[in-house]
Amino acid sequence: MNLGTIVIALFIFGFLIFIHELGHYLTARAFGVSIREFAIGMGPKLFSHCSQKTGIRYSLRALPIGGFVSMVGEDEESEDENAFHRKPVWQRIIVTAAGAFMNLAVGVIVMSLLVMTQDILPSTEIGAFVQHEDGTPNYTQAAGFQVGDKIVEIEGTRVRIANELVYEVMRRGIEPLDVTVLRNGERITMEDVIFPTIVDHGIRYGTVDFKVTPEVKTPAVILKHAVFRSTSTIKMIWESLYDLVNGRYGVESVSGPVGVTKALGEAAESGFDDLIYLAVVISMNLGVMNLLPLPALDGGRLLFQIIELFRRKPVRPEIEGYVHFAGMVMLMILMVVVAVKDIFTLI
Repeated sequence: MNLGTIVIALFIFGFLIFIHELGHYLTARAFGVSIREFAIGMGPKLFSHCSQKTGIRYSLRALPIGGFVSMVGEDEESEDENAFHRKPVWQRIIVTAAGAFMNLAVGVIVMSLLVMTQDILPSTEIGAFVQHEDGTPNYTQAAGFQVGDKIVEIEGTRVRIANELVYEVMRRGIEPLDVTVLRNGERITMEDVIFPTIVDHGIRYGTVDFKVTPEVKTPAVILKHAVFRSTSTIKMIWESLYDLVNGRYGVESVSGPVGVTKALGEAAESGFDDLIYLAVVISMNLGVMNLLPLPALDGGRLLFQIIELFRRKPVRPEIEGYVHFAGMVMLMILMVVVAVKDIFTLI
């Protein structure tokens, strides 16, 4: 990667972090929470300015691995009447969740813009079968599919656009699948359809061996693709986490800021659309990951706040503090391990 590519990658990663922290900041300001600092990056300060009007310090820090909004009373007791812990629990829930939802919202908006700029929006209707160079028969054609069949369901999951179709086959197509199509207005289910597979980095995936027809680009079709490409991406992130836990993907599949920057740089070199799509995936990934109910993450804090909402009294602060401290230690260790892995991979 050249220097320009690295700068672009760092800018995009920093922007996504900024969007996340901006969600916390704006909602905290809206509810009148006292804020000490709004920082992008971690570690030593490169630039810092304190507003004389609000008393809030705005900082840019050296390490582009995160950011934070430091609120009075977030992790400690305070006599300040506008301290975070003195606000109603429903307001604290909104402030805590706002960062993740900002990432998800930006992902959906940029995905919509990406869809609008595309010349072709592929459907789920089979337009042609791919003929293999070695003369082996086409799998789906041999299974009884026909040109003009519109695939509407794979193994019980509805598919409305080509992205959903390709993803379902990719993830589940390592085993025979039941596929439902619309043919001349009639629903027909093909049972135990076998798809060709490929192996990438030791992981087997299913692949489609046919081409699909494009859809007529209307406002309704653009909206459909924007919505279902966004939901499909979020689903992909959730299921990737599940596959990581159950062992389908190894730890080598996990990347931190170094790996993310490398991936963004490679996407920048391969084309603008690839770069923007990867940025959308990373933004949505930040949103999903931060909502996981794990200590030290926004989702962990949300869990305690939701418990407080139903109990009508908070969990003892020292207990919550111990849990988040332990989670932070484990998170830092994980970040170091992943960063070392990413650096060795980069080298």
